[in-house]
Amino acid sequence: MAGMSAPPANPLAKNPMSGSTPPPATPRYHPWDDAVLIATLFAVDPSGVGGVCLRARPGPVRDQWLADTRELLPKDMHRRKIPLHVTDGRLLGGLDLMATLRAGRPVAEHGLLVEAHGGVIELAMAERVRGSPISYLCAALDTGEVVLERDGIALRSPARLGVIALDEGSNEDEQVADALVDRLAFLVDLSPIGVRDMSDLPYEIVDIVAARERLPEVTISEAQIGAICQTALALGIPSLRTSLHAVRVARIAAALDGDPVVTDGQVNLAARLVMAPRATQLPSMEPPPDQEPPPPEPPPPDQDGESDANQEQRNDPLADQILDAIKATIPQDLLDRLRLGQLRRAKVRSTGKSGQVQQANMRGRPAGVRRGDLRPGDRLNLIETLRAAAPWQRVRRAERERGLTPGAVPVPAKRGERKKAVPVVMPRVAVRKDDFRIQKYKHRSETTAIFVVDASGSSALHRLGEAKGAVELLLADCYVRRDRVALVAFRGKMAELLLPPTRSLVRTKRCLADLPGGGGTPLASGIEVGLALADAVKRRGGTPLLVLLTDGRANVTRNGEGGRPKATEEALTVARLVRAAGVAAMVVDTSNHPHPQAKALAEAMDATYMPLPHVDAGRLNAAVKAKAGL
Repeated sequence: MAGMSAPPANPLAKNPMSGSTPPPATPRYHPWDDAVLIATLFAVDPSGVGGVCLRARPGPVRDQWLADTRELLPKDMHRRKIPLHVTDGRLLGGLDLMATLRAGRPVAEHGLLVEAHGGVIELAMAERVRGSPISYLCAALDTGEVVLERDGIALRSPARLGVIALDEGSNEDEQVADALVDRLAFLVDLSPIGVRDMSDLPYEIVDIVAARERLPEVTISEAQIGAICQTALALGIPSLRTSLHAVRVARIAAALDGDPVVTDGQVNLAARLVMAPRATQLPSMEPPPDQEPPPPEPPPPDQDGESDANQEQRNDPLADQILDAIKATIPQDLLDRLRLGQLRRAKVRSTGKSGQVQQANMRGRPAGVRRGDLRPGDRLNLIETLRAAAPWQRVRRAERERGLTPGAVPVPAKRGERKKAVPVVMPRVAVRKDDFRIQKYKHRSETTAIFVVDASGSSALHRLGEAKGAVELLLADCYVRRDRVALVAFRGKMAELLLPPTRSLVRTKRCLADLPGGGGTPLASGIEVGLALADAVKRRGGTPLLVLLTDGRANVTRNGEGGRPKATEEALTVARLVRAAGVAAMVVDTSNHPHPQAKALAEAMDATYMPLPHVDAGRLNAAVKAKAGL
């Protein structure tokens, strides 16, 4: 493996966590060094730190990090992989169907969480996992056990484990569930790391084993814990779990260094690795230069001691040192976003890569089972049906034996002959109507981006040209997905549907070739036609997105009359209908400078407002894809 630059002339170079040598004023940390250091800390105590959220696409860098982590873990440690669509029974355990049918009584089997007790679980495609798997995994991380109460079984099993959540998301909308991320100590992003940046591990398995033995004896002072908590508050981290993880990581770092007591350098390291990726604000350590700090108020006579303690906590030099170390770690783009106060954790949108998730009976991805009657169009899940019937076999067998003629059925005898009893062949598994389990499916509806373009005025030619380019770019991206685009143009006295929802690029270019422009601005009519089309898309089971390109200056009413005040009021009224219909919308302000009328229109529609004076087809296409999750 290609090495990095030559190590510094420092006897503690192998041990980057030692607090014996103070760090430089503005240290520089390489992402791969931090990544392998996190792998080392995780290997010492997987269940103590919760785990690692590893954001990286499949490739040699991620494979090498996983290989290094497995190399540091003990050979006999349990390792399990959880697939994306794991069932609750496989995750938690449940009824062993074959053993139950043989024994005639409920026999339990363990799930993946219990099988991984004392080891590590790898969660594949973690950014797409939602629902019950996340809930069960978080419960196991919180309590260290799995409670199984299903299929006639009540069982508690230990499940202390660490998690490696593999996040393969390609944009900000694809994120691992917040509940799981909150329980993992480390957030690692391998995206900026190349193959040439990788280096060898700084530790060996013997170091990990020794640190694991020393860890219970390592102590940390109350002042250091207070500095960690103070730093979390200054960085806007609301969860207390982050501070607890930082304390645990500091103790692990001390155990690796062979120190019985945690040093300030190890506290800096723990806070930098655990807190820096979770920062949501930058602390204001000093007053602005144009303001003088207020004079200190004298403490009340009976609270001198308490006031001095609070003042000492506010001026804690260790907390300042931790904040300086964290600031040196935060990437420049993230630092700029923190300064602007624009960092917010992305939420999962209802419009995914192909629209909203919908329930289905016959197609899509499996989404569990339901209990009910078997109706036309339903699919019976045979395994789950047998699993539901298996615990009742002994009871149902006893019910048959208590019948009128156990094991036989009376046959009418001929005249002069004695009645005979013919044995009845009973089924090996008695299945009843209540045992039926119907397979459920889910699928994503197609997304339709409806462009409503202002084709009026002298700048119409430029706007229409960029709208054409954006539509063609969006269609090219949607070629392999179930996504469509449509185009509505309004000018003069009316709005017109120029391109119905389609995914045909040839048809789109042909329709957009001779698109006219000029005239008045019937903005209300354009929004009304776009809303009607969005409603039709929703009725067919699709997910519409309304993209309005205008400067917001309406001057023609819906009945074709002129008058700017009335036309503006009608446009706002129709915009509120878009909001009431729950249609996702986006207003692109194409005026030379951001116009207040366009912004008011976006607020009335509850739409995303994007001022874009110099419209570019590429930027518009990227903005639409980000809004719709395409």
